[in-house]
Amino acid sequence: MSQRIVIISNYYPPEMGAAANRIKNLAEGLQQKGNEITVICPLPNYPKGKIFKKYSNKFCVEEFVNTIKIKRYWIFPSKSKNVFVRLISMLSFAWSLWFSVFSFLRRKPDIFIINSPPLLVALSGLLLSKLLKRKTILNVSDIWPLSALDLGVIKRGFFYSFFKKVEKTNYKLADKIIGQSEETIIHINNIVEKSFLVYRNTPKLKEYTPKEKSKNTIKIVYAGLLGYAQGILSICKELNFKDLDAELHIYGSGMEEEDIIEITKNQDKNIYFHGTKTATEIKEEIRKYDVGFVPLRNEIYGAFPSKIFELAQLGIPILYIGGGEAAKVIIEKSIGFVSKPDDFQTLKENILAFKNMANSDFNILVNNSIKMHKEEFHLSFQLNKFNQFIISK
Repeated sequence: MSQRIVIISNYYPPEMGAAANRIKNLAEGLQQKGNEITVICPLPNYPKGKIFKKYSNKFCVEEFVNTIKIKRYWIFPSKSKNVFVRLISMLSFAWSLWFSVFSFLRRKPDIFIINSPPLLVALSGLLLSKLLKRKTILNVSDIWPLSALDLGVIKRGFFYSFFKKVEKTNYKLADKIIGQSEETIIHINNIVEKSFLVYRNTPKLKEYTPKEKSKNTIKIVYAGLLGYAQGILSICKELNFKDLDAELHIYGSGMEEEDIIEITKNQDKNIYFHGTKTATEIKEEIRKYDVGFVPLRNEIYGAFPSKIFELAQLGIPILYIGGGEAAKVIIEKSIGFVSKPDDFQTLKENILAFKNMANSDFNILVNNSIKMHKEEFHLSFQLNKFNQFIISK
């Protein structure tokens, strides 16, 4: 049965990053199942912290992208590390999205899918849905403020306590809750009793032919945000890839971009920066390399980087820095190697293990990755679960 679904998200293309792509895939997937989809999001500004030129000096832009209605509202954009400034940015969109209520008064949606974090945007969306007396699904991609605490971007104190209260309120207001990992569901289930679903941020099902390992220097690729959470800058400072007979190729943009570019000017480190590519272009670029880098600066409870699924689709073995559920899957599925954040010695050993690996062993990792993608971690499989979950009572 067709449903009128409104998705509220702080990120959406043309913005880059896992969050924007995840919501785009979700919106398009639910539409393909016969649902009528409207997306409410801010004017594009991420990750630069500036409104994109096409949308500047506007309060609201309504457009259709792939026949999905997108309503973009004003936001005070920021990429500041200051908690207060980030709070103002969150509040700005949390306020402006309420201007969408007028369009829903005569023709109410059946379901709201509200993405969190940011917590205040999620709270605002939940209150809007309650005003309209509609069914609400809360889609939790990261456990805030715990993730912020793990990253060191917030400390225990007033802001942490405030966000903990908002987090609990959001869980209570939601009718059902979706999490990106089993750890996320366990965390929320300790706070409230709801109907839960684990929904992975996976790419569309597509089979790539297995690729061969490079004959000489091992080529490692990182494609994504260049921010504090990823820790690429500290890795570039600590490791000399040339000494390991390896190369690190970086694609992306973010707060640490300029510092990383400065390091790449030192040709003795074998680190190369290639700027940004479109979602389609980057997949073809990644296929040129041997190993995909998925780093986290800190172990973040509940985190499961979507890059793992994207690399598995491409048949690229993984070099993962982190812990938790993601590390467990990589080890159990035998699709790469794992080290802890700041354990640069083990990271070096893992790079050398890839470097010295026999082609037959490398091919096993490649085939395991492709198999994992085909059997479970692809969009159609996840969307079938999602669609059944949101329409069930």
